[in-house]
Amino acid sequence: MAEKTTYTKNELEEFKKIILAKIESAQDDLNVLRSATANDSDNGTEDTSPTFKQFEEGSSTLSKEENIKLAERQAKFIRNLSGALIRIENKTYGICRVTGKLIGKERLTLVPHATLSMEAKNAQ
Repeated sequence: MAEKTTYTKNELEEFKKIILAKIESAQDDLNVLRSATANDSDNGTEDTSPTFKQFEEGSSTLSKEENIKLAERQAKFIRNLSGALIRIENKTYGICRVTGKLIGKERLTLVPHATLSMEAKNAQ
């Protein structure tokens, strides 16, 4: 029996549903992160000691920087998932870009934007 080289139309539809659900969830998370980053509300430290205020401002800046990094990572995740949707439309989804073999269904279910098989990933 010949080795399978592509996923069926039904399998691609299943992956598409998984990817769309992940995009929706990731977009919700990204919106929360962006709103947290844009929140410039004062925490009411104007009447406290200057030293405490400096600590509070430093903590706020650090938290914003962390949120920005998380938002960037989430945006990249969404771009990768969108790329997977394009590969589904092109019928190239699930094909390892290094080996040319089909990526395992279990791997794609867990990491639907994967472009490398476990064989290629381990070789990196």
